[in-house]
Amino acid sequence: MAKSQPHFNPDEFMQNWSTDRVPSHDNGISFRQCIIKAFSLPEDDNYEYKAQGVTTLDITQRAIHGKRAHGLHDWYHDEHGKLATPPHPTPPEITAYTSLFFPSIALPKALNAFKNSAKASTLQSPISTHLSSSYHTTPLAQGLLPTKPKSPRSHTNPYLDLWAYSCEELEWAGPWPATSSTRISHHILPVLYHHFGCLVPSFAALHIIARLAQPRKPSTQPVKPILDVGSGNGYWTLMLRQFPAAECGMKRLLVCAVDNQVSTYRTTWVNDTVVMDAVRFLREGRIRSPITMTSKAESASASADADADKNSVHERAVDSGRGCILLLVYPQATGTFTSSVLKAYKGDTIVVAGTQNGNGFTGFVGEMVESWVEREMGEFELVLRVPVPSFAGKDEGLCVFRRRGSDG
Repeated sequence: MAKSQPHFNPDEFMQNWSTDRVPSHDNGISFRQCIIKAFSLPEDDNYEYKAQGVTTLDITQRAIHGKRAHGLHDWYHDEHGKLATPPHPTPPEITAYTSLFFPSIALPKALNAFKNSAKASTLQSPISTHLSSSYHTTPLAQGLLPTKPKSPRSHTNPYLDLWAYSCEELEWAGPWPATSSTRISHHILPVLYHHFGCLVPSFAALHIIARLAQPRKPSTQPVKPILDVGSGNGYWTLMLRQFPAAECGMKRLLVCAVDNQVSTYRTTWVNDTVVMDAVRFLREGRIRSPITMTSKAESASASADADADKNSVHERAVDSGRGCILLLVYPQATGTFTSSVLKAYKGDTIVVAGTQNGNGFTGFVGEMVESWVEREMGEFELVLRVPVPSFAGKDEGLCVFRRRGSDG
């Protein structure tokens, strides 16, 4: 079950976060020191981080110091395991990849620039081609991605900062076709998984979800609830709740975290997760949200409730997700979780963030979510697929499915 360290305050953590805390050669901070200080852990911490294997902060730091020893940085190989030539990317290639997910970037143009700047016989060439080919958009996705702002955009996202560090440390410049055959991982990943979750939310990914939740008539309609089903430790929920919607011309988001709390996390980012089976929540759950008087219609609705004021709470049935956005972040591939949730959902918009190369790590074993939806839920169509920050040896993306004929 999710179990947070004592006295952890997510709001204070976010307010106090600074990129100066990220390990670097300049500040001399190690990864172990970074995690201990950031999460106020004891200096002799020996917590066991479990994922596909088990590690501790001490073991992880030793692995980091080992660099390429024992093939720990051998991410680029063919489907038979033969290393590429060159076998490792250059620092500029790594920076070019991580910068794709900076908050001020317009992703489509950045992907084109990433590909056009790649030189022949470099790793960036096949990596950029792979990422560009994975990007998919349709007219129905217009306006979902953020555009490049006139001035640099600031956005606090500790996980993105630490992910960028991990790319530099592990010599990772993004996925390529043979990443689906990668079987190795690194000790850094379980540590970050336990503190933040399995996938990094980029600004573009958050913007897409936020835009999908906006009503067609903002002045008279409330925002659509986002159902973060299988929310884990709640990092995506927190980032969506703190998303600067007003700065982007949007209404503040309403996000409901739902999880059965079977998985173990060392850090919990929200304290109001609905602990319930996902399908049962869709059928029987209720959404609670504060009433906000942002329009005449909402004010009238609030007045209709007994003595409603700004601290009042509105409650409505989930109703199988009708009028809501379904968000699945890193849905498990084993069992029937993903298929059961998708079939139980009766709304119009599905967002799935996870593996996009068919290695069966998330969603479905041996099949990508897109092909499953196309076969089993033909009433939905894929309208957008974008890359999101991928850890070393992973290939992650975010997909948006819309019900055909729906008005959004």
